[in-house]
Amino acid sequence: MSVRTPDPEPAGDEPFGPPAGNISNPAWLSDIELEEARRRLPMLYVEGVPVRTDGMGQVTQVGILLRATPIGEISRTIVSGRVRYGETVRDALFRHLENDLGPMAFPMLPPQPTPFTVAEYFPLPGVSAYHDDRQHAVSLAFVVPVTGTCEPRQDALEVTWLTPDEAASDALSAEMEGGRGTLVRLALASVGALR
Repeated sequence: MSVRTPDPEPAGDEPFGPPAGNISNPAWLSDIELEEARRRLPMLYVEGVPVRTDGMGQVTQVGILLRATPIGEISRTIVSGRVRYGETVRDALFRHLENDLGPMAFPMLPPQPTPFTVAEYFPLPGVSAYHDDRQHAVSLAFVVPVTGTCEPRQDALEVTWLTPDEAASDALSAEMEGGRGTLVRLALASVGALR
């Protein structure tokens, strides 16, 4: 009797599936299907601002990712990725936290996570504070306490832990892609960590 091993999941979130799709998971899109969907529909994303807290629940550090873009540019960002068809927002957020921070990050997600804001990214700069050349995207943004060791995976090169003041600085904001510096400031304001 042979035991069939499950098909491996794609390594990253981009592209969503193999070029010809995947019969075992019809929710995966080929590169062509994804590009077509991006031209016609807003895409749903989750974003997470990882934080460390003290015993009173006050934010003491903010985790900012260093990431290389496909064209070799280095930028700062936060945990971010698409929600898959049939996937809960909570599961998508957990999956992206684990992909970017590693399996030992131990994010503390409540049973029903509530975003601190909804960010809308547009392909044309200036429509909102957020910009994404590829698409119109709607992102649910969360502040997520993590208690474990963060060792980046996927395309994240490192996690830098900053004080809330450092994370809210203009200098860091200038290094962040797509207006995410504004999102980090909103995250810190939502938990009372801006002074």
